[in-house]
Amino acid sequence: QVQLVESGGGLVQLGGSLRLSCAASGSIARISNMGWYRQAPGKQREPVASINRDSSTNYADSVKGRFTIFLDNAKSTVYLQMNSLEPEDTAIYYCNALLQRTWNEPASRYWGQGTQVTVSS
Repeated sequence: QVQLVESGGGLVQLGGSLRLSCAASGSIARISNMGWYRQAPGKQREPVASINRDSSTNYADSVKGRFTIFLDNAKSTVYLQMNSLEPEDTAIYYCNALLQRTWNEPASRYWGQGTQVTVSS
């Protein structure tokens, strides 16, 4: 069974920083991609940032220059460093991973439970 466990959310003031982490555990043969989505109250879940096994990254326009995603392959852990936080960044942040549990299976996407990030003005 695969689990994604997130940590690092919390309450921060305008302009502050937080670092989220997400550790994948269980029977995993290969992780192709990990990333973060977020969902604000009354809004749809949206992609924030993602990173591939080769370390190539993608960011939503709204977070470019403020957020950085990086991956520790050895620990199967992805991090999201969030700087210059704004009230608009307030949301539940969800980790996800595209991975194979065994070499014989196709890759599937798994999700964490989410961690709350609140930015006060």
